[in-house]
Amino acid sequence: MIERYGEPDVLSLRTVPLPVPSRGEVRVRVHASTVTRTDTATLRAHPFFARAMTGLFRPRMRILGLDFAGEIDLIGEGVNAFDVGDRVFGISPDMFGAHAEYLCVPAAGAIARIPNNLPFHEAVVGEGAWYANGTTRILSEGMPCLIYGASGAIGTAAVQLAKARGARVVAVVGTRHVDLPGALGADRVVNYEKEDFSALGETFDLVLDAVGKTSYFKCRSLLTANGIYSATDLGPGWSNIILGGFYGATGSGRVRVPFPDDAPGFIQELATLMSQGRFRGVFDRSFSLDEMVDAFRYVETGQKTGIVTVDLSS
Repeated sequence: MIERYGEPDVLSLRTVPLPVPSRGEVRVRVHASTVTRTDTATLRAHPFFARAMTGLFRPRMRILGLDFAGEIDLIGEGVNAFDVGDRVFGISPDMFGAHAEYLCVPAAGAIARIPNNLPFHEAVVGEGAWYANGTTRILSEGMPCLIYGASGAIGTAAVQLAKARGARVVAVVGTRHVDLPGALGADRVVNYEKEDFSALGETFDLVLDAVGKTSYFKCRSLLTANGIYSATDLGPGWSNIILGGFYGATGSGRVRVPFPDDAPGFIQELATLMSQGRFRGVFDRSFSLDEMVDAFRYVETGQKTGIVTVDLSS
């Protein structure tokens, strides 16, 4: 729980009242969650203008965590889509709260049954994929795309979602991750430590910077005439926000910051892809609830591969 913005040390473990589902909600006994860049940025109120959504002086979301996987233990009035005992996963994009042992979410929200009897800790895949879908949803059969940073939670999800839509994927990673994108279906893997990805001699309908470490100006030669550059961070000097606003005003949308939407619909789509074996999570390491501060510190290093999970089952 957090009472103020700051470094991971401001996190504390508290006992709070057990939530009770309102009409149309279910209560989930959370077995697994994640720590993501969204959590660490919210903790630090970064960027500052995000406080307009998260709370100007103090955080509005006292319990962080978007991803959850667990078991429904109580159902509110008017819910017919789920039963007590259902194994479910999803995201809580509005009020977070998945870093608690119990979480109430709308039954019509971003929640679905866990497919294929996956363990809970392998079902917390929603948030990174949701952000990746914010851009990859524009892709269709045969469209070429380049994904820079295809080793994190967003990047590994973007590779798989792009392939599920029939796109041709070029993935850019560092040496230690060079085998990962191909295992996820990428058509070509570029090691940026040995090759200049911006001089590939190819052009793409989409260039997605999944880690926020490049810029439109470095990548614009990679774009087709109608190609789109999208980044999951502000960019140097907030250039992605500025250029996104400019190109949005002109109607071209050439530079975009992916704002995901339709969380309920996407989680259902993701459940289908998982059941078909066309999407899987890539996991780095797991922390216990008591180790939450260490989990935040680790994510802030920027060195994680895929997803960092939190075990709440003990």
